[in-house]
Order: sequence, then C-alpha cells, then structure tokens
Amino acid sequence: MRFPPSFLDEIRTRLPVSEVVGKRVQLKKQGREWRGLSPFNPEKSPSFYVNDQKGFYHCFSSGKHGDQFDFLMEVDGLPFPEAVERLAGMAGLPMPVQSREEEVRESRRKTLHEVMDLAAKYYEAALQGRAGAKGRGYLADRGLGPATQARFRIGYALPERFALKEALGARGVPVEDMVEAGLLVAADDIPVPYDRFRDRVMFPITDLRGRVVAFGGRALEKDVSAKYLNSPETSLFHKGSLLYNGFNARAAAHKGAPVIAVEGYVDVIALVEAGFAGAVAPLGTALTEDQLALLWKMAPEPVLLFDGDKAGRRAAYRALDLALPHLKPGMSLTFGTLPDGQDPDDLVRSGGREAVDAVLASTQPLADVLWIREVENASIDTPERRAALEARIGDIVRLIADETVRKHYRSELMERFRRLFQPAVVQGGGQRRDFTAGGARPRGTWRGNGQGSRGMGSRGMGEGRAPTAVAGESMRLSGLLRGAAAQIPRNEALLLFAAMNHPWLLDQFSEELAQMAFLNKEMADLRNALLDAHIDGEADDAAQMAARLDAAGLAPLAARLAQVAVPRHDWPAFADAGRSDVELWWNQRLVLHRRSHALSKDLKEAEKRLAEEPSEMNWARFLDVQRQLAALDGTEALVEGFGAASGRPMRSM
Repeated sequence: MRFPPSFLDEIRTRLPVSEVVGKRVQLKKQGREWRGLSPFNPEKSPSFYVNDQKGFYHCFSSGKHGDQFDFLMEVDGLPFPEAVERLAGMAGLPMPVQSREEEVRESRRKTLHEVMDLAAKYYEAALQGRAGAKGRGYLADRGLGPATQARFRIGYALPERFALKEALGARGVPVEDMVEAGLLVAADDIPVPYDRFRDRVMFPITDLRGRVVAFGGRALEKDVSAKYLNSPETSLFHKGSLLYNGFNARAAAHKGAPVIAVEGYVDVIALVEAGFAGAVAPLGTALTEDQLALLWKMAPEPVLLFDGDKAGRRAAYRALDLALPHLKPGMSLTFGTLPDGQDPDDLVRSGGREAVDAVLASTQPLADVLWIREVENASIDTPERRAALEARIGDIVRLIADETVRKHYRSELMERFRRLFQPAVVQGGGQRRDFTAGGARPRGTWRGNGQGSRGMGSRGMGEGRAPTAVAGESMRLSGLLRGAAAQIPRNEALLLFAAMNHPWLLDQFSEELAQMAFLNKEMADLRNALLDAHIDGEADDAAQMAARLDAAGLAPLAARLAQVAVPRHDWPAFADAGRSDVELWWNQRLVLHRRSHALSKDLKEAEKRLAEEPSEMNWARFLDVQRQLAALDGTEALVEGFGAASGRPMRSM
C-alpha cells in the first residue's frame, strides 16, 4: 500500500523520534540529542542516540539507523503499512483512503512544485535584468547585495499584468497550474487570469524540504494597499504551518545556532547575514500552534524577539498564552526585546553582530515575562484585589497541560506572590519599625524582601519600596519594556550625537549644553569635549569634530552613540538633515531632557521619602511621579514621529 508523502511527513512532524523511541527505551537528554541503552543489543554503556532535529536514531552497537517507522519495524517486526497505521493512531491522524484520486493529487503536487521552482527562477532572473533595477535599488538600500540576493533566491515581479503568465506559458505551463499554485488571480468575474504579484520584490517561501511553495512580495510603491502580499492558501502552502527560512534554520539549529523568531523577511535575512543562521519568521500572521511546534522541533527554548513598544509587548503576551498549554519539561520560550525604535534589520545595520549578542544576552524566560504581565498593572491595595491576583495566577497555571511543569509553575509563581506581600522591617528615622501583624501598617505599603529567584518580580523589590510602585518602576526599566541593549540614556545620546554631526548647534546652544545635567558620566565627559572643541575653534564641521574626538580617545564612545540613533525616527540628528528641521527637533529634545531629568530627581526623592515614611501620602506622591514619567514616554514617541509631517521620505519595512 502506497502512502502519500505528505501524510508520512505529517506523522513525522507530530511525533518526534524521541517520543516514539521513548516508549521503549529510557532516554536521557545529552546536549541536543537523547541517549539510552540499545534496544537491539544488551549493553551496560549507552550507545543508542536519538536526534529529533535530524529526525533519526542511531545505534552504534548494532549499526541500526532509521526514523520513527524504521524503529517500530525493527523492534516489533511490523511491516511498513502496520507501522504507519500504529504511528498514525499515536499522532491522532486518520488513515488516508488510498484511491486513484489521491494518487492523482500527489502527482499534481509534484507538478506544482516544479511550477513554483520555475516561477522562482523567473523572478530571480527578472531582478538581475535591466527591468529589475528598481528592485535592486530597494535591496541595496536595505543592505542586501548580490550575494545575499542569490543566497535567498530573492527576485522581482515586473509591473506588467501578464509578465509571469506569458513567461511560464512559453515554458509549457498551463494556466490552470499557475492558478492552482497561487501565481495568478482568477475568479468567475475575472475573464482573463492575471499575475498576482506585480512590481514587488519577491521572497520565496520553502517547505521543510527546501521546496518553493509560496512567495512573499514587498511592494515598491507607497500607495499600494498591501505593503506585503503572500501567496494564497494552496495544496502546497498553508501559511500557519510554515516558517520563513525554516528549512535552513533547522539545519543551522542542529549545528548549535540559536533559533530566533522575528517578524519580517528582511529581519530574518539581516540576522542570517550577521551570523545568526537560525533566524525564522511567521508568514504575515501572529505565531500559530503549528509554527510553535516547528520552533520546538528546532530548539527546546527558541528566542522570540519583539519590539520594545506596546505592540511588541502585546505580541510577546500572545505568544506566551499560546505556549502555556504546551509547555513540557525542558521545553519553553525565551523573550528578547529590541532597543527602542529599532527592528532587527536596524539593529544589525547600526551595531552588527555585537548588538544582537547584547540583546540575546538579556533575554528573559517565559516565567519572568508571565509574572511581569500579571503584576505590572495589578492593583493590590486591598485584600479583595490581592485575592483576585492570586486567583488569576491559579487560573493561568491550570492552563499548563503537563503535570510536572504545572507543579513547578504553581510553586514558583506562588512563591513570588508570597514575597510580594511578606511583612518586612523598614529602616527609617534611625529606628527600626516592624510592620508585622503586631504593628500598624499603612494600606498600600506592602513589599517583598528583595531576595529570591531570578525575575523582575523579585529583582525589583528592594528595601523600603511598595510593591505596585516597584512593579511599575521595574517594568519601566526592564529589558522587556525599554530595550535591553540601551546602556546610555537615549535622550542624552541623541543630543550629543546631533551636536557631533551639526557642530553649528554649539554656536547657538553651547550655554544650554554646558548647563545641562547628565545622568551618565561618559555623556558628561563627551559633552565637555564637544564644548572644548567649539571653544578652541576646532569644530567647523562634522569631519573636524570627529577628528578632535578621535584624538581625545573618544571615538569608541561616539560610535556607541551612533548605535542608539535610529535613522527612521532620529533622522534630524544625522548629518544630512536640513538646518530648520534640526533646530526644531533639537529644541523639542532639550525640553524633553530637562523634564525627564527633573522627574528622575523627583522619583529618587519620592523613593527616599517612601522608605523613611511608608505613609499613604508618600505612596501617592511616588505613584504620581511614575505617572508623569509614563506620560513623558508618550511625548517622546510623538517627537520620534516628527518628520512624517515634514515631508521627509521615511524608510519603511
């Protein structure tokens, strides 16, 4: 009996080799593989290995080697059809009804794979031809040169309505095949099918066997309704079941590359070119359960890399909710956050591999992100509200299907919850005051003991801080919300970066710059160097200023500032911006800086008063300063949007 290859592939996807073998062999994790005693020969030292990424087992004592089907045939002596039937039952898949029609469909899929490969070759050739100059220009602006274009088989769809249709027709491809493959648009009210993709840079999408099954097209004109357009669902392509670059990433993951999920095609390509070959992306949708399963087949704890804004947090929380029911021992997610205003492509272009390494070094485990979400906006100033938080944590834990993982999550989260309200002793006024059950404690002054497990929930709860204040402050400063790579205050860095690129600013604003307070000592030192160069008359232009800073040994620090500035948001700080735009932007930044510095001082004072006197008045003052800081973040976002109204063309993804 012949089984469709797609059916066998579905069984392999749903049942990792280790799950099938683990029912007969006691396996232990060893690196990226599993090890156990041979089921074929008696032995005392394990020589039997299972590799889920490669999809096979190997027994060194007997030389036997194979996949899930081979294992059942070897161990139980089953014929192949019976092994397939048993594994299909384990996977929850109904057995296919073999028929002539099914054989025809399999033949059609093979034909469509050939059609899609021809289309990919056509688009590649079009990109490199005379008509592809527009597409090559876009890719060059994104830093994707000829070698990268070839590596990812990037192409270009011509603007003409029937260009691909006529090209493939000349190769003998029927229109019906092109329609079925999703290359042409056809409907009852469309008399003549036409090319689906026109005037777009084309990114081929492959299945896990490396075969082209779909395309993603990036529009080159601004007035197009859909900036990105993917192929429709076809017999080859189900967008929720594949990942962009999944085929190559799976091979890279087996060699030790971290698996990193990002949002867009260009982000994936930028990371791969920077040395992170395990980068993948969903195909224009939020992460699905099938895509999550693919990530876990590549790595036990893949990294999900999100923007540091509200949309990025929402995406992180959606992925968290998706993963919770499926967590298993050793199988989870970690979350990374990009610096403010940057996507992975921006990060690579501004800081290279080192900048990505910095983000990856500060990723947070799923448990930390879950705790952050639950407490960042929690109101816990009454017993009823604290009870509600406890109940919500219990409800979340019950979503985890695996009993062992569920037990440890319950223990971990309830321990954090307990520390959040643990009575503590506060130092103040030279006396120790015990706010325990035997003493008075103002409402709303609960706090943790500042000790315990890793995570924002415990790390932020230091001496003398109220929990909701601590939660809010630690969230505001955490890598998840603010961008883990930001080592320099962003506003300070941007002001000095602009002064380096526009030394004429010092003629008009040197006094303001000299009086400006800096939180970062390195920034203060650089400010002084800029002013010295201005006074000495050695800052007539950006090149002269750069030479002066280099001579002073400050070139590395200046380079770090350049990594903070994002061309898309901070373009007035760069050397090619017009004078009037720079002046307007500079004045806005000065106002933000003064306000931010004043509020930072107010926050420190409010923290000090709250530690000395945990009263409701001091608690309210602390929260008020936090609210003002949050409002200031919104104002800064408006400044970063400056330029959209100025007429300056903005680089878009």
